[in-house]
Amino acid sequence: MTLTDRLPRDPDDPDAFLDAFADWAFEERGISLYPAQEEALVELVTGSNVILSTPTGSGKSLVAVGAHAATLQHGRRTYYTAPVKALVSEKFFQLIDTFGAEKVGMLTGDASVNEKAPIICCTAEILANIALRSGPYADIGSVVMDEFHFYADPDRGWAWQVPLIELPQAQFLLMSATLGDVTFFRDDLTRRTGRSTALITGVERPVPLHYRYVTTPLHETIEELLATKEAPVYVVHFTQAAAVERAQALMSMNVATKEEKQAIAELIGDFRFTAGFGKTLSRLVRHGIGVHHAGMLPRYRRLVETLAQSGLLKVICGTDTLGVGINVPIRTVLFTALSKFDGNRVRPLKAREFHQIAGRAGRAGYDTVGTVVAQAPEHEVENARRLAKAGDDPKKRKRVVRVKPPEGFVGWSEVSYEKLQRAQPEPLTSHFTVTFAMLLNVISRPGDAFAAMRHLLEDNHEPRHRQRKHILRAIAIYKALRNAGIVEELPEPDAEGRRVRIVDDLQLDFALNQPLSPFALATLELLDRESPTYALDVLSVVEATLDDPRPVLYAQENKAKAEALAAMKAEGLEYEERMARLEEISWPKPLDELLHAALETYRRGAPWVADARLSPKSVARDMYERSMTFVEYISYYQLARSEGLVLRYLADAYRALRQTIPDEAKTEELADLEEWLGELVRQTDSSLLDEWEALAAGEGTADVRPPSMDQGPAGVTANARAFRVLVRNAMFRRVELAALQRYDLLGELDAESGWTAEKWRGALEPYFAEYGDDGIGTGPDARGPALLAIEEEPERWIVRQVFDDPEGDHDWGITAEIDLAASDAQGTPVVWITGVAPLGE
Repeated sequence: MTLTDRLPRDPDDPDAFLDAFADWAFEERGISLYPAQEEALVELVTGSNVILSTPTGSGKSLVAVGAHAATLQHGRRTYYTAPVKALVSEKFFQLIDTFGAEKVGMLTGDASVNEKAPIICCTAEILANIALRSGPYADIGSVVMDEFHFYADPDRGWAWQVPLIELPQAQFLLMSATLGDVTFFRDDLTRRTGRSTALITGVERPVPLHYRYVTTPLHETIEELLATKEAPVYVVHFTQAAAVERAQALMSMNVATKEEKQAIAELIGDFRFTAGFGKTLSRLVRHGIGVHHAGMLPRYRRLVETLAQSGLLKVICGTDTLGVGINVPIRTVLFTALSKFDGNRVRPLKAREFHQIAGRAGRAGYDTVGTVVAQAPEHEVENARRLAKAGDDPKKRKRVVRVKPPEGFVGWSEVSYEKLQRAQPEPLTSHFTVTFAMLLNVISRPGDAFAAMRHLLEDNHEPRHRQRKHILRAIAIYKALRNAGIVEELPEPDAEGRRVRIVDDLQLDFALNQPLSPFALATLELLDRESPTYALDVLSVVEATLDDPRPVLYAQENKAKAEALAAMKAEGLEYEERMARLEEISWPKPLDELLHAALETYRRGAPWVADARLSPKSVARDMYERSMTFVEYISYYQLARSEGLVLRYLADAYRALRQTIPDEAKTEELADLEEWLGELVRQTDSSLLDEWEALAAGEGTADVRPPSMDQGPAGVTANARAFRVLVRNAMFRRVELAALQRYDLLGELDAESGWTAEKWRGALEPYFAEYGDDGIGTGPDARGPALLAIEEEPERWIVRQVFDDPEGDHDWGITAEIDLAASDAQGTPVVWITGVAPLGE
C-alpha cells in the first residue's frame, strides 16, 4: 500500500493523520518519529508554515513527505524544489515509491514528466517561473523548498525568493541544515500568507560528529582512516585538479578487497566510458576510489553516486559538490584545506560552507557516529614531522628550524578549525534581480501586469536603495520590449484582465535563455542567407550571447599561441617580435566586429542591455568546423577535467539555437547543424533526458522506475538527419587530415580497418603528385553535400567523400562503410575505410 492509501478520509482530523503517518513510517521505513519531526508535522497539518533548520540526518525528508501527504489529503497540489536536477530526480523516484507513479510528476527545464500530477518535483527556477507567470492564480497548495540556504546564492538566490513573494496562497516548508538566524523569514512568511510560521531549530544531531585536527601527511591520514574502519571517506578539495590528482595518487593503496572490486565491476556492467577522463575514472572506481566534481560529465557523477550509495567506494575525492543534498552514505569527511578560491580571492571557509560539507559525515541508518577531520597546512605538517624527529629532547626541539607558510598563504589552524565548529551559519542575504525573462513571465500572467510588477519590485526582500535600481531597470526593459514590438499595450483590458500582452507571432522561448537573446534575434537580419557560412554565422551569433566557458577559451588561446610561436620560430623571428605578436593572439572570435557594431546600435533602443556582456567565441562552431567528435575535441584541447563544463555549454548552445532562431530563419544546413548539435549532446551524456521524455509519453503509468546506470541514449542512428551530419563530419575529418598530409593521425583513426599511416601515405601520394601539396580544398564548398554521396542499406551505409581538387575534376575521393550497429553501440559513426582512389577504381 502507498502512503496515500493509508491516509484517513477526514482531512480535518490532524490526530488521525499523524497516527496514520507515524504507523506508515514505522511499518514501511522502520522509523520512529523524532520529537522535532512530530512537532513539524503537527504544525503542518494544522495549517502553519514551517522553517525546519535541523542537522543533516535529522529526518527533514520525512517531514517533507508528511507535508506532501497533508496537502494531498486536502485535494491540493504540492511542489518540491531543490537546487540541482540530480536531487530533483532522486526525490522524484523516492516519492513515486511512496505515493505511486500516477501521483508524482517532474519539471526540470529539460523535460516534463506527468506534469499534471498533484505532486511536482522541480528545480527552484521552475517554481519561480511558475510563480511569476501565475502568482496567486497558481494551483499550488504547498511548497517544500529543500536546501533553502541557496536563497543567499548571488546568481540563483532570486529563484528562492520569488515564490515567497508571489505565492501567498501556499503553505511553505523551508528546509536546510545551515540556515542561521531566520526570524526575518518567519515574520515575513506570516505577513504574506496569513498563516502562523513555526521555527524548529537547535535539534541534537541523531548521528553525533567527532572532530579531529591532524598533522600527518594526507596520504597517511587516509591510510589511518581506512585501517580504523572509518570509511567511506570523502576527501574534500577546493580545486578539481587537486581532487583528481589525489585520487590517482591513492591508486598505490589497496583500498578495496578482491570481492569488493568484483562487486564494483558487476554493478558497473557495460557502462560506457569514453576516452580521456572516462578511462581514468574507470580505473579509479574499479579500485574502490571515486571522483566527484562539477567538471565531470553528469553521467560520471551519477555513476560515482550510485557506487557510493551501494557502499562500494571506500574513498571519494572531490570538491564540495556532494554537499548539495544527494543521499550518499559518508562516514568521514576529510578537509584537505579550510580555505578556498571563490573566483576572486582565496579566503577562509564560511561557517555555512563548513557545516554544509561537514554535515555529510555520518548518516542515520548507516552510522552510529560521523567523523570530520581537518588536515593541517603542509608547512605545519612538515614542522610536526621535524619535531617528531627531534623526539622529547628539549634542546633538539629548540634547534628545529620551522618551515614558514608560503607568501600570501591564507592559512588555518586548529584554533580556526575549532571556531568553525562552534560558529553559527551566516544570516541569509537577499540577491533579487530583474531580468528580461522575469518581465515577460509577469506580462503573460492574467490580470494587471503593472500592478503585479509593482508588487514584485516594491515588496521583495531588498533594501530600498536597491529596490529603486531594480525599478529603473524594469522600466528600461519594458520600454525596450515595447519599442522592439515584443509587447504591446491594449486599448481595453482583455478577457483575462491584461492591459499589456506579448505579441502573438513572436517566438517566446528565447526569454528563458540569455539576456542578449533578443539582440541575437535582431542581428539575424545582418547575415547573408545565401552565404555558404550562413548556418555557422547564425551559430556564432548565438554563441556570442552565452556565458564564457573559460577553460575552453584559455585552451584555445594557448593552442593558437603555441602554433603561432612554432611558426614564428621557423620563420626566424626575433624574441621581442615573437612576444609582441603573441600578445595579439586570443581565442577565435567569429563576427567580432559585426556583432559589437550591431550591439552599439541596438543599445540605443534597448538601454536595459547596457550592462549585458557580448562575448564572441567559437566552441560549438569550432568543433563543427574541425569535424571533431566530443571525445576528439576534449583530447585536442586537453579538457578532460572540464568535460562537464564543455557539455553544459554545448547544451546551452543547442537550446538557444533551437529556441531563439525562428523557423523562417532556418535553412536546411542550419537545421542540419541544429540536429547535429542536439544529437552530439545527447550521445555524449543524455543525463536522464531520454528517460524523462520516454516517461512523459506514458505519464502516470506504474512502470516509472529510476534509470539504471547502464541505460544510455537512444541509438545514434535513430535520428537519421543528425546521423547524416555526423557521418559527413567523420568523413570530412579525414579530408582535412589528408589535406594536411597528417598520415599519423589518419592512421590512428583507421588502423582497425587496416588503414595505417603508411597505407594512407601510399594511397594519397599519387593524388598530390597530380595536384600538388595544396591540392585538397577544405572550404565551405569542400564540405558541402554535393561532394558526399550516401547509399543507405539496412545494416550499413556506403559513403563516397569526393575531394575538392584545384581543377574541379572531382575525380578522387574516399569510400567507406558505416557500421550502423557498431555506431549505435559507440554513440558515434563507426567508419571502415574501403578505398582512397580515383572514381571507378
